[in-house]
Amino acid sequence: SLIPILKTEGGMSEKRILEFFQNFGIEISAAYISQQWTGGYELFHQEKSDLYRAAIAASEYVQIDDTSARVNGINHYCQVVCSPLFTGYFTVPNKDRLTVLSVLTDLAPLHYRYDQHAIKLLNTFNLSDKARREIDAVLVPDVVMTEDEFIDKFFEIGSLGKKQGTHLAEACAIAYYRHQTDFPIINILMADDAPQFKLITEHLALCWVHDGRHYKKLTPIVPIHEDALSDVRDLYWSYYTDLLKYKHAPTVEEKTRLTGKFDEVFSSTTGYDDLDDRIAKTLAKKAELLLVLEHPKLPLHNNDAELGARVQARARDVSFQTRSTAGTKIKDTFMTINQTAKKLGVSFYDYVLDRVSGAFKLPSLTDLITQKARTSPI
Repeated sequence: SLIPILKTEGGMSEKRILEFFQNFGIEISAAYISQQWTGGYELFHQEKSDLYRAAIAASEYVQIDDTSARVNGINHYCQVVCSPLFTGYFTVPNKDRLTVLSVLTDLAPLHYRYDQHAIKLLNTFNLSDKARREIDAVLVPDVVMTEDEFIDKFFEIGSLGKKQGTHLAEACAIAYYRHQTDFPIINILMADDAPQFKLITEHLALCWVHDGRHYKKLTPIVPIHEDALSDVRDLYWSYYTDLLKYKHAPTVEEKTRLTGKFDEVFSSTTGYDDLDDRIAKTLAKKAELLLVLEHPKLPLHNNDAELGARVQARARDVSFQTRSTAGTKIKDTFMTINQTAKKLGVSFYDYVLDRVSGAFKLPSLTDLITQKARTSPI
């Protein structure tokens, strides 16, 4: 039971864990520690899946971010999914929209469905009329397809380019996700403005801090432009403060006032072209940035996911990379259980010891998530 806490919570490499045990006169080999780490905790993978499903179902919103990871010398990405109830980790080879969709369903195999929602998404992607006619001629509406079945249909279409094919796959996979009942559907996803997070859920909430960083990156030279940037940033963070106050005491009147004020603040022009372009980009994100007016429990930033990503960054600093699929999987599992236990006020070591020993006296994290959601809905 000490191995997971030393590796996950203590941030120790397997070599340092070996030295730790040897310092106490415990006869143990490096091979045992490695084999125990990658293959000795299989029951915890199911614990991760169970708590992830329960937390997704119980959370009003879910946050997501990603950070780099390496697996046996190959660059990967660790997707961090969280809410106040949990933090989950998934190391995957890519970070495209289909990968994110797979992560949000606990890496379940993708399925596809060509229906009205898929057609609506294809309109968003602006596929050509010719491509649309060919798709309509091959895909049968409202039929669920496995990955292999969808690929067979895709080759029947034939003339789609790589980008068009990707958009078709995304549209049909998202349509299936919105229609299926096998896994809880996320209604609100909070993320940065990266394209892979868009269109998957009914609502996307954007991080004000990420948006605000773009203003900080501007480098005006002319004094009048410096003053204009300073004034706009003051207005930006003043408005942000108003939103924080609204979250604590939401009213219809304040919602109306803040909606109008947003248009006022982010419709101004300063004569500083780069700043005016930045203001216009913020205005274009109005719906995503002001989703908090409809859902006051939403945070205004994605800090929880970013803090979760730092745990993966720390693991990367210590071990640089995982060497196998099993090692990657157990790393993600124990980071998930560790960070979720902290949010639920559970001792990570006591929980691991309870499960490894076979005592099972402590309630599962899944049950605790469900109980917490009932007493204080997130």
